[in-house]
Amino acid sequence: MVNKLSHTDSRGRARMIDVGQKPQQLRTARASGFIRMQRQTLELIRQDLMKKGDVLKVAEIAGIQAAKQTPALIPLCHTVVLSQVTVNTKITGEGVEVIAECRCAGQTGVEMEALTAASMALLTVYDMCKAVDKKMIIEGIKLDEKIKKDIK
Repeated sequence: MVNKLSHTDSRGRARMIDVGQKPQQLRTARASGFIRMQRQTLELIRQDLMKKGDVLKVAEIAGIQAAKQTPALIPLCHTVVLSQVTVNTKITGEGVEVIAECRCAGQTGVEMEALTAASMALLTVYDMCKAVDKKMIIEGIKLDEKIKKDIK
């Protein structure tokens, strides 16, 4: 069974959803992704030898900035007041894992912000390493968790 798309009207035109009547709730979303790369590239990152600087720290900051800009990037996304954005990167045996988490108290969720943060962090790693690695692959960007709780 396919549900009706929430961002289209009865004629199939794009529309922004009215969340004005929804209650304020504490909302959290966590998203992740991975960039696969050559071992030599990982070693350059690990030793902080990339010419553009500290790849992981720059990627984390880029992810935070991106989360805050999500409504400017995704046309029908609501503006939310983010109370927290965290982006963590971790070197693994085959690449870099990114986990992004966003929180707010609001009438709509923050999953798009978390997905945007993870995506931009991965793109930043790609940008900072592309001069030395032409075989990188970004993969597995996904929403891992979405939580909403009533405000007491």
